[in-house]
Amino acid sequence: MKYVNLIPVIVVLFLFTSCNNNTITFESLLKEMTDKAAITYFPEQEYSLKQFSSYDRKSVSPDSIGWWANSDWTQFIREEKNDGRREFVMLDADGPGAVVRFWMTFSGEGASDGTLRIYIDENKTPVIEDNVLSVIDSLAPEPLSASVSPKTNYAQRGHNLYLPIPYSKHCKITYECDAVRFEDNQWKPSIYYNINYRTYKPGVSVKSFTKSDLDQSKPLMEKVSDILLHPKISGNAVYNNSKTLSPDEKISVSLAEKGKAISGIRMKIDAKDRPQALCSTVLKISFNGEETVWVPVGEFFGTGYQLFPSKTWYTKVDSSGRMEASWIMPFRNSANINIINYGTQNVDAALEVYTSKYKWDSSSMHFGTSWHELTGINTASNQNLNNDEWHFDVNYVDLKGEGVYAGDALTIFNTVNTWWGEGDEKIFVDGENFPSCFGTGTEDYYGYAWCRPEKFTHPFIAQPTGAGNWNYAMTINLRYRSLDAIPFKKEINANIELWHWIVTKMNFALTAYWYVKPGFKSNVSPDIESVKRPVALKRTDVIKPLVDKVGKLEGENLEVVSYDSGKYYIKYGFNLSGKVQLFWENGAVGDQLKTRFIVNEAGKYRITAYFSKGVDHGKIRIGLNDKTISGSINCYGKKGDITIPVDLGIHTLKEGENTFSIKIIGADKSAKQGNKAGVDYLKFEKIK
Repeated sequence: MKYVNLIPVIVVLFLFTSCNNNTITFESLLKEMTDKAAITYFPEQEYSLKQFSSYDRKSVSPDSIGWWANSDWTQFIREEKNDGRREFVMLDADGPGAVVRFWMTFSGEGASDGTLRIYIDENKTPVIEDNVLSVIDSLAPEPLSASVSPKTNYAQRGHNLYLPIPYSKHCKITYECDAVRFEDNQWKPSIYYNINYRTYKPGVSVKSFTKSDLDQSKPLMEKVSDILLHPKISGNAVYNNSKTLSPDEKISVSLAEKGKAISGIRMKIDAKDRPQALCSTVLKISFNGEETVWVPVGEFFGTGYQLFPSKTWYTKVDSSGRMEASWIMPFRNSANINIINYGTQNVDAALEVYTSKYKWDSSSMHFGTSWHELTGINTASNQNLNNDEWHFDVNYVDLKGEGVYAGDALTIFNTVNTWWGEGDEKIFVDGENFPSCFGTGTEDYYGYAWCRPEKFTHPFIAQPTGAGNWNYAMTINLRYRSLDAIPFKKEINANIELWHWIVTKMNFALTAYWYVKPGFKSNVSPDIESVKRPVALKRTDVIKPLVDKVGKLEGENLEVVSYDSGKYYIKYGFNLSGKVQLFWENGAVGDQLKTRFIVNEAGKYRITAYFSKGVDHGKIRIGLNDKTISGSINCYGKKGDITIPVDLGIHTLKEGENTFSIKIIGADKSAKQGNKAGVDYLKFEKIK
């Protein structure tokens, strides 16, 4: 009798224990962050990943002009009165769910002086209540709380909170800030935010976050933080070899062992032209005969096509050039790894491959990476739309199937010393009409702020180089997803808006990381010709100093060959052709700046130069192909940002390269110091 009576009790205890083990808790989410295998399984406790942000509410649909609107600050869901307080609602979500990423930045007096409150399960007393920066930057140990870059002035940093906040019924986040006002037809001061949150399917058990969780789980938070800051490749090395790859030669590694996953890949690449080798050498991986990875090795490891040290949860690049990735890449029966040299030079490649034990089941997914590059892309799109001069959406990838979006990276080569990344992320899941993730700017999406160029590295976000943020150079932005990974049942369409402040040409390469079940389709295909193309290391690798078919050459497109003193750069000016010019300042009297340009056809040309005027501009003399062709040209003017046309006469030009030089010969008696000179554009009229 006793034995029989115990059976129901045992069953109940088993179910209760099982139920508890499946309950989403603060602790379980923290542990999930450090379980690299967790993301390889389609979520057992299904959820959707969405975002509340301060995006411009004029953005309604891709068919409307407001789609490109950029007043993406101090936009809230609504304003509430709570116990006499004026609180602005930033997030309002029904559960079960969890907040999994919180980013903010501020500008203007009083913007960051407010109080952030998090209300759980419709309780009137907030579970968290403190100064906003105290919450985001100090609620948890680094990197769960972090502001970037540490080298950036604090007021210009992006503030990131990766500490999960689970809730069973409801979550509301508000911001009380006395400085907020509507003035001059806009909200002031500037408050930007992006909050990613999970919404689980009804019936999923979630234990709501409490204040005591922070104290009780402090040892766990410290352990998780330590693990995230010190990532390691797990498993055992199954391949370790070095080889000099001739053009079109490859290294191939075949794995055919059940119950395994690739747990790490290490590489080192060297060549006479290593930047080109990092692009032209491709990593290709197939799982069970289905190719899911095709990407230049530099892009795969998060360093573009130059070596920039960084350390994240999934990738690492050190100063010696060793690169490693620790994504878990499961396979049911087989995996094939290829390193292929598509370049024209020999490449020294060292490769290590690690595997670890893995339990494959019906929810398991293959790892994938896609890459494509837009070269010399013009940031001007449809000129007929009033607010679409510089913007359009660029696609990371469109995947059809069932999977999880795990992150992405940008490698850009900017061609003007102006900010290139004003564009917002727009991620559509399973056929949404409006993206469930709509952001406030490219740097916000990647965790930093205010287009700052300082480098930073963090487990989930990184800027290995920001040299191209305000200059003609390269920038690399990385974002890897953990708790903020995006599941999709049928399709994901991930995009970033290209929104440059200047109409120009630039290179824009996009890498996406994902997990997907077999039988998927991707809109991004291997592009061998792209990886063979010479990489851009200087501005003229993207924009040639070529006189166009109507005989015009923008001054900013002249290639500077040499200059004796001062500095030169590309300067913005509202009334200038193309809104920029080649600008030289603080050149000494008698010194010269020499440039080159290209014409496709030799012959005689009438040359007209358009120079800018200003109160600190000097007197100049012009040379063509090392011969002086002008007298003194006085560029002094009481009003700046205007140009003067100067007829330089008729001259014979060679087919191909020619030189154009400026010499400082003095200054107007009324001019201020500076000896500045600006070339807006040159006009060439062929004389028949």
